Amino acid sequence: MEKRGMWSSRLTFILAAIGSAVGLGNAWRFPGLAAKHGGGTFLVVYLLAMLVMGIPLLMMEISVARKFRRGAIESMRGIGKKWEFVGWAATSNAFVIVSYYSVVFAWVILMFVNSWQFANMTGDNESASNLFSNLTQITGTVEGYEIPGIVLLCLMIAWGLIFYCIRNGAKSVGKVVKFTVFAPVVLLLIMAVKGCTMPGAMDGLKMFFIPDLKALSDPTLWVDAIGQVFYSLSIMMAIMFAYGSYLGDDADIAADAMIIAFSDMAVSILSGVVMFTTMGGTGMLDNITASGIGTAFFVYPMAIVNLTGSGVFNAIFGAIFYLMLITLAVDSAFSIVEGISASISDKFHIKPKTVTIVVCAISGVISMIFVTRAGLAWLDIVDNWANIVNLILVGVLECIAIGWTFSLRKVLNEVNRNAKRFKMPFVWFATSVKYVSPVLLSGLFIWNMVNLFAYNDGSYGGYPIWAQVVAGWAISVLVFASGFIAKVVIAKKKKAGFVEDEIVWED
Repeated sequence: MEKRGMWSSRLTFILAAIGSAVGLGNAWRFPGLAAKHGGGTFLVVYLLAMLVMGIPLLMMEISVARKFRRGAIESMRGIGKKWEFVGWAATSNAFVIVSYYSVVFAWVILMFVNSWQFANMTGDNESASNLFSNLTQITGTVEGYEIPGIVLLCLMIAWGLIFYCIRNGAKSVGKVVKFTVFAPVVLLLIMAVKGCTMPGAMDGLKMFFIPDLKALSDPTLWVDAIGQVFYSLSIMMAIMFAYGSYLGDDADIAADAMIIAFSDMAVSILSGVVMFTTMGGTGMLDNITASGIGTAFFVYPMAIVNLTGSGVFNAIFGAIFYLMLITLAVDSAFSIVEGISASISDKFHIKPKTVTIVVCAISGVISMIFVTRAGLAWLDIVDNWANIVNLILVGVLECIAIGWTFSLRKVLNEVNRNAKRFKMPFVWFATSVKYVSPVLLSGLFIWNMVNLFAYNDGSYGGYPIWAQVVAGWAISVLVFASGFIAKVVIAKKKKAGFVEDEIVWED
C-alpha cells in the first residue's frame, strides 16, 4: 500500500468539505423550499435542523474516519464488524448518485455553452423555457433511447473534469477546491448585486426573509427542512469519511465542522437572495419551484430573457448563472467519486488512482442511460429512491451503530481532541446522535412512505410501475444487499490469500 494522502493544510480540508457540501441543491432546491414554506419560517426551521442534526452527524463521520484513517466501509467495520454493510450501503448509494449527478452536471455545461441563444430571446418566455428540452430532446417519459450528440459530448466533458480533479486524491482535490469553492461565491455575489438593483427586488427579499408563522403548522415544512439539511451536508454518502480519513492528528474537528456547516448555510442564503431578487425583478416570484431541475432549466431561463431589453446582456448573465452552477456541480461530483474510491481502495488494498479510473469508467457508461431522450424520467425515478429510501436508511443505521453499540464518549473525545475556542458539549452531541437524529430520520422515512403509499397509491411521478420497480425498489435492494454480496466475494478472496486489515479504535 502506498502512503495515504493527507490534506496539505487545514484550509484545504475545509474548502474541500465546503465544496462537497455546497452543491446544486443549495442553488436551486433551497430557494424553492423557502418559497414553498413561508420564506423566513423555513430559514428558522432549517437553522434549527442544522444545529440539532446536521452539525453533530457531520462531526461524527469526520471524527470516526480520522481515527481509523479509513473510508466508509472500513470505518463502519471498525465500529463493529456487523456494521460493515452500512459502509457498503453508503458507498453503493454514492455510486448510484454520481451516475446521474454527472448527467445533471453535463446538462449545466450544455446550457452554459448554449447561453448565447438567450441573446435572441428577449421577452420570449416560451423559447427560453423550451431551450433545454430542444437541446436534450427529452420525452419526459421512460421511452426514447436516442442520445443527442451534443449532450453526449457534454457528458464526456463532465466525466473528464471529474477525473482530472481527483486523479491524485487529496493532493489534486486540494489544488482544485481553491478555485471551485470561491468561484461560485463570486459569481453569486455578481448576480445578487444585479438582482438587488432590479425594481421588484424588495418584493423578493420580503418573501424570502419575512417569516409566515402560519407555515409552522405545516408538517411538510419540518420534513423538507430536515431533508434539506441532511441532503446538503454530504453526510451518509461516504464522502466525509473519505475526507476525514485524510486529516492530520492536529485537526480541530469541532471548529472545522461548524465552519463547514455554516458556510453551507451561507451559500444557500446567498443563492436564495439571487433567486428571489431576480425572480422578483422579472415579476416571476410565483414561478419559483422546489424542483431544482425545473427551476434551473425551465423557469430561470424565462427570468434571464426578461432581465433587460439587451439580449447580449441577458446572454452574458445567463452564462454567468450556468458557469456558477458548473463550479458548484464539479466539486460535489468529484467528492462523491472520491468517497467511493477511498472506501474500495481501503477495503481491497488497491491503489486509489486505479479504483478512481474504474469507478469513473463504469459510472460513466451507466450515466449514458440518463442522457437518452428518456433520461430525465429515469433520473427522476432513481434520484427519488436514492434519497427518500437509501440515504435516509443509511443515516438511521449509522446513528444506531455509533450511538447505541459504540462509545459516544470516545467519538466525542476525538471530535474535541484539539478543540480550543469551541468544544462540542456531550449533551448536544449524544442527544443528537443517539436520539434526535435517528428519530427525525425515521420520521422522515415514514413520512415519505406514507406519502408514497397512502396518498399516491404506491406510485411516483406517474411513471409505469415496472419502471419504478427496476429503477427504484430494485436499486434500493441492491444498495443494501451490496455488503452481503461483498462478504461472499471477500470470503472467496481470503481462500486465495487476501487478508483483511484489523480495524481497532485505540485509546
